[in-house]
Amino acid sequence: MIVRRRLILLDDQPVELADSYYPVPIAAGTPLAEPGKVPGGAVTLLKELGYTGAEVVEDVSAALATTEEREHLGLPEGSAVLHLLRLTQTADGTPMEASLMTMPAGRHLTYRLGKQGV
Repeated sequence: MIVRRRLILLDDQPVELADSYYPVPIAAGTPLAEPGKVPGGAVTLLKELGYTGAEVVEDVSAALATTEEREHLGLPEGSAVLHLLRLTQTADGTPMEASLMTMPAGRHLTYRLGKQGV
């Protein structure tokens, strides 16, 4: 498994931890396996590699932030976070990406998935 870890900033403030996991046969030897930004983004690269998301399953939960989560997100002790786990699969059921996003609780999330894919 190849893992990409990112700290997402908004106005120079940490707002989300994002870990994305890719199967080695899909990501090895591509920019997904390298540090730094993926030119055009991971979704674009995956499409270029022949992997288009056809089904997305998301699971959202809340928990008290771990010490590591508090440190990275600048949260006080006792803070809660939301965990959004997303699994993206191709039309034939091949898992192509699993992502775990961790963000401070109290956020309002709106997602729109359209006809053009994931």
